[in-house]
Amino acid sequence: MSRYDLTEFEWRVIAPLLPNKPRGVPRVDDRRVLNGIFWVLRSGSPWRDLPERYGPHTTCYNRFRRWTKAGVWDRIMDAITDAYDGDVRMIDGTSVRVHHSAATLKKATRIDVLDEAGVVLLRKSML
Repeated sequence: MSRYDLTEFEWRVIAPLLPNKPRGVPRVDDRRVLNGIFWVLRSGSPWRDLPERYGPHTTCYNRFRRWTKAGVWDRIMDAITDAYDGDVRMIDGTSVRVHHSAATLKKATRIDVLDEAGVVLLRKSML
């Protein structure tokens, strides 16, 4: 078990919340894909650097994007928070100070954070 993998307790909480449409080709193991997604999110590595034990990086990325659009992550986070009785700690990016080199940016500079496919994940206008 990798340090980024789900514990048995977390998996039991999350498993019933995952979409399950039994049509077409059987899906890759959800737990393996989730562990791959969490590995990328926690390590900060690009999707292409995902270790082979988690399967193809495209599968993890596609499922991450699909579940983001469907609101699955919101349900998962609510369930995990409830399971730990609200004792979950997260860092909100709005409370982190900007690096001193970014303080000299000109006004009305737009910063885009892109994924590997060029899709805008975050767009922020610095005023």
